[in-house]
Amino acid sequence: MPSVGVITFELRLEESLSLKDKRHYVKGLKDRLRKRFNVAVSEIGYQDSWQRGLVAAVTVSPDQARAEQVLQLVEREAALVLGPLLVDATTEWLA
Repeated sequence: MPSVGVITFELRLEESLSLKDKRHYVKGLKDRLRKRFNVAVSEIGYQDSWQRGLVAAVTVSPDQARAEQVLQLVEREAALVLGPLLVDATTEWLA
C-alpha cells in the first residue's frame, strides 16, 4: 500500500525585515530539499508575516519505511540549513 508522508517545518525569522528577506530563506530551503530528496515542497502558512513561516514537504513511497527514511533525511537537512530558525518539525502520515 502506498504511503504518503508530510513533514511540516515552523520557522521563526526574527532578523527578517521584510517579506523579501523571508522569501530568501524559504526559497533556499525549498530549492535545496527538492533537489536533494525529490520531495514536493511548499510554503503553507504565515505567508503575510515576514518573521514566521510554515513549510511542508511531501513524499510518496511504496512503503512507509522508505517514506519515513526520506522524511528523516529531509528533517536533518532542514535543521542543518536553518539552524536556530527552525522552531518545530511535525510528521504526519496520510496513507
